[in-house]
Amino acid sequence: MGAAAGLLVPAAAKADSPIVVPTRKALHPEGAPAADASYSPAILAEGRKLLVISGQGPEDITADMETQIRQTFDRIGILLQAGGATWGNVVIIRSFWVHMLRDLALFRKVRREYLVEPYPASTAVGTTELAIPGLELEIEATAII
Repeated sequence: MGAAAGLLVPAAAKADSPIVVPTRKALHPEGAPAADASYSPAILAEGRKLLVISGQGPEDITADMETQIRQTFDRIGILLQAGGATWGNVVIIRSFWVHMLRDLALFRKVRREYLVEPYPASTAVGTTELAIPGLELEIEATAII
């Protein structure tokens, strides 16, 4: 699936329905810095609908971690499209890691290929295990449409 090129009008919009293009503005106030360049400390978003995507994991939990991260983002992309959204509508992603310190740098590299500016808010959480045995990462997303 790969990265989407910015904010698009949802494909699900009907010709007779009014088109509302959501707005997103990154907030970078002094005193609340971002630890990495590919997310915003906060996003001010306005739209008509909220799309909440449950935690997703990779198709192949035995693949190398970069492949697992890409597969997970691709699955989220499929759900965004089904909801009439793109990566440009995403306002926050949350990631959960069994090996956060080992995998976070790779996650930051890969997410730059999917997320678009203004980058969504982001939270990463380390945990001892996830709901599916052998699963080492899970990512959820919220979008404004």
